[in-house]
Formats: sequence, C-alpha cells, structure tokens
Amino acid sequence: MTRYQNYFNYFTEIEEHFQRRRGSLLLLSTLDWALIETWREAGIPLEIVLRGIDEAFDKYDARQRTSSRRVRQVNGLAWCAQAIMEAAEQQKEAAIGIAPAAKSEPDPGFESQRIADHLRTAAQALSAATIAPEACESLAFRLQTIADEILVQLPNLEDLERQLTVLEEKLFASLTTCVPEDLLIRLKAEAARELAAYRARMSAVQLRQIEQQFVHKRLLEHYSLPRLSLFYMRQA
Repeated sequence: MTRYQNYFNYFTEIEEHFQRRRGSLLLLSTLDWALIETWREAGIPLEIVLRGIDEAFDKYDARQRTSSRRVRQVNGLAWCAQAIMEAAEQQKEAAIGIAPAAKSEPDPGFESQRIADHLRTAAQALSAATIAPEACESLAFRLQTIADEILVQLPNLEDLERQLTVLEEKLFASLTTCVPEDLLIRLKAEAARELAAYRARMSAVQLRQIEQQFVHKRLLEHYSLPRLSLFYMRQA
C-alpha cells in the first residue's frame, strides 16, 4: 500500500480511532486538527499515529484500573502526542536498512480529473478572496495552470504535493503580511490558551509548529480560503 493510500483518510481515521478509544464522541478542536497537520507534514504514517493513540490509551486504562482515585478523562488528542512521537521514533529505528518500496501506479482516488477539479475549486475560492487579492489571484492562476497540465499528464504525486505545499506557504506568507495585527495577536493568544494544558508533554519545536498550524487554519477559516494539499480533496 502506498503512502497516498495510507494517508487518503489521514484526518478522519485519526479522529475516529481517538473517539473509539476514548469511548465517547468528542469533536476534535482546532488545536487537535493543527496537531494532526504537524504529524502529516512530518511524514508520520497513519498506522504509527494510530499505534501511538493505542499505547497512550493502554497506559491510561492501566492507570484507571490500579488507581484508587478517579483518573481525569482524556479531552484532547494532544494528550496522545508524546506516545505518538515515541512510536514514530521507534518506527524510524526499525526502518533503518530497509530498502524503499518500488514505485507503484497512481493510487485510486487520485485520478487526474479529481485532482484537477480539486485545484480548480481552490482557484475559484482564491479568486473570490477579500484579503491579499493580488497574491490570491496569482495563486489562483497558477492552480488553474497546474490543473490543465494534470489533465494532459499526471505528475508524480509526491512532487505535486511538494509544489502545492510551496504555493500554500506563499499564501500563508501573504496572509500574515496583510491581516490586521490585532487578529494575529488574538489567534496566537487563542492558540496559547489551547496549548497551555499540554506544554509539559511537548517540546518547544512541537509547540511552535502546532501554534503555527493553529493560526494558519484559523486564518483560512476566517477568510473562507481553501487548503491546497491533495489530502483535502473531497471524497467521492
């Protein structure tokens, strides 16, 4: 199974697995989604994230059985972050010396037409942007061009994803320059409040990455702007 088949439902599978282990429905917060985004960008495979969630809840369940006091309920995915990072490190060590898998055919769900439609929908949203209009229009034109090229020949998906990541970084840079200062301050303060309960469980690098993802996600929501990554394609 290829990287894209593994990751096609990356976000929803993590959310559903977390809810199953928790034993009750809990919608993930913006902080939780930002955290998943950092795992995705770090290239942590879906199965490793799920394994980390299981290990975190196994320890939680064991503590519940042996503790005479009521154990506080898990109320956020960030509670599992340390176990997931440990599982990722174990996976890296185990993978040393293993030859890379042979390249496979394009994955089901990533056909040329679906990708082109995804990019054109994103381009339309950018063209209607009320913030950084020149930058957004330039990005929209680039996405339309890529969509046309994809219908002629489907590129390597890894290369395409890297290209979309660069365009998304340009979008975030333009937004950060143009948005009101008070909005950025408010979003950073919101991120700090959300992260407060988990600071002891994460490294400074993780905290900075999650805060950045949190602010980016909230900015896109605020201005009704799209994500460009293939992982955000609407499922059929």
